Amino acid sequence: MFVMFIPTTMMAQIYTLFVKQGTALNRHIGPRFQIPSSSFISFNTITMLVCLFLYDRCFVRITRAWTGNPRGVSLLQRLGVRLVLEVMAMLVASLIEKRSLSFAREHKSNGGGSQVPLTIFILLPQFMLMGSAEAFLVVGKIDFFYHQAPESMKSLGTSFSLVSYGVGNFLSSFMLSLVVDATRKNGGKR
Repeated sequence: MFVMFIPTTMMAQIYTLFVKQGTALNRHIGPRFQIPSSSFISFNTITMLVCLFLYDRCFVRITRAWTGNPRGVSLLQRLGVRLVLEVMAMLVASLIEKRSLSFAREHKSNGGGSQVPLTIFILLPQFMLMGSAEAFLVVGKIDFFYHQAPESMKSLGTSFSLVSYGVGNFLSSFMLSLVVDATRKNGGKR
């Protein structure tokens, strides 16, 4: 049961950590327009929609011929691909954060609301990886609840799935506040 909260906590990072990363970066396009960092969530959604199309039109056909499974790959394999993509997104996010912090130190940004002179577009890979992961999640959940769950459990399972998103968002916010507190306390120490 609690295993379901870990992936939804990772998915919730899009709305907390990734947006917070974007607020510290240069969001200007041209002299007068500044991109809101929360608008980058749309890249997650666009990537998910494109991946769903590619999943249905290409991936399933190729893997069906290869595996003999009418759905292409099994449910566990889909969820495994999703977890791998989420881990890759978190690794990319940590590398970008590391680069951003070193760039801020090099350019003597004080962190008190000043922006690091790196473009916000360096966050695109992590948003796109999470969108790809979400495409595998959506297909996997629909397949499970409509084809593999017992009839009496379909509604309850779907409800639990949505509850896990809520719990994941709470855990993500809690985790982010812990990181912010730890950074404030130990920020000057190496």
